[in-house]
Amino acid sequence: MQHLTCVTVEQFEQAKSKLSTLKNDPGNEVKLKIYALFKQATQGPCNTPKPGMLDFVNKAKWDAWKSLGSISQDEARQKYCDLIGSLVEAESGSSAQVSAQPAGSGATYETLLVTKEDDITTIKLNRPAKKNAITTEMYNEIIAALEQAATDDSVITVVTGAGDFYCSGNDLTNFTKIPENGVEEMARHGADLLRKYVNAYIDFPKPLVAVVNGPAVGVSVTVLGLFDLVYATERATFHTPFSQLGQSAEGCSSYIFPKLMGAAKASEMLLFNKKLTAVQACELGLVTEVFPDSSFQSEVWTRLKAYAKLPRNSLALSKQLIRSVEKERLHAVNDAEVERLMERWTSDECFNAVMSFFQAKAKL
Repeated sequence: MQHLTCVTVEQFEQAKSKLSTLKNDPGNEVKLKIYALFKQATQGPCNTPKPGMLDFVNKAKWDAWKSLGSISQDEARQKYCDLIGSLVEAESGSSAQVSAQPAGSGATYETLLVTKEDDITTIKLNRPAKKNAITTEMYNEIIAALEQAATDDSVITVVTGAGDFYCSGNDLTNFTKIPENGVEEMARHGADLLRKYVNAYIDFPKPLVAVVNGPAVGVSVTVLGLFDLVYATERATFHTPFSQLGQSAEGCSSYIFPKLMGAAKASEMLLFNKKLTAVQACELGLVTEVFPDSSFQSEVWTRLKAYAKLPRNSLALSKQLIRSVEKERLHAVNDAEVERLMERWTSDECFNAVMSFFQAKAKL
């Protein structure tokens, strides 16, 4: 016991107090449980030496992992997903969204604000507290809103975001809701939904404009190649971190991005997760024009209102001529991307990458 002679009684009591606080604080207790389930799911039962008594943080982590005993990695994965899902539901319940009713329609939306004014239908992603991350419900509502806008009497349709973000991409809790029939069923359902979502952009018959009011991530970036105009504030960024999450490109970006910016620059984004500034995205052809943040909304909407005064049928028919050359090819690309993603979503590599993302957010 010679190694304990350098520890005073006061230091020992302080360590005990800190360890007690760490374990008894409800927030830390949840984080410890997340940590333990993550370790059990990815590495199996605890197999590391017990930390020293003064290493109170690592000792608390070790105790939490050790307490899971010999439960299987599959069971730990499911418990991990259930815990993350319950936390997200609780948080979502406390941040109410504003519903909007489109002019002249009975449809209402929980995750969008859809309005029609000055011959412009505006679809605003409306989860600002979650940086407009796209849930399964939101995917379905965007599809419905695009279908409605395609047949209303507006001249152009605009997609934008509420708050400081345009969209932070997929809400990764979509990947934690594993149905009874397992990951394969979840992947099939997700693939069908994504195929339908991207097809809604490919087939949209009117001019479609993205008003990128802030950072854009993932699928919100990849589908920009299917818009007719992309206006961005100078503080917008464009990021497609697919390989970080064990996934692959979607939104026809594997075809459109190399055409727009060349294979090497497209690979920087789609393979190596390069984040672009608004100016860089404009130089590469992904963004039409960049505006100062202070005047972004006024300049863009003045221009859009002027565009909406142009002849409706002339705009729609001209857009359809441009799109008709590529439409069959785009549908084929969408199918291929979805098939690859379905394989990715059922892989351990993807699942572990998504779990690592949540684990990083929950660090003690």
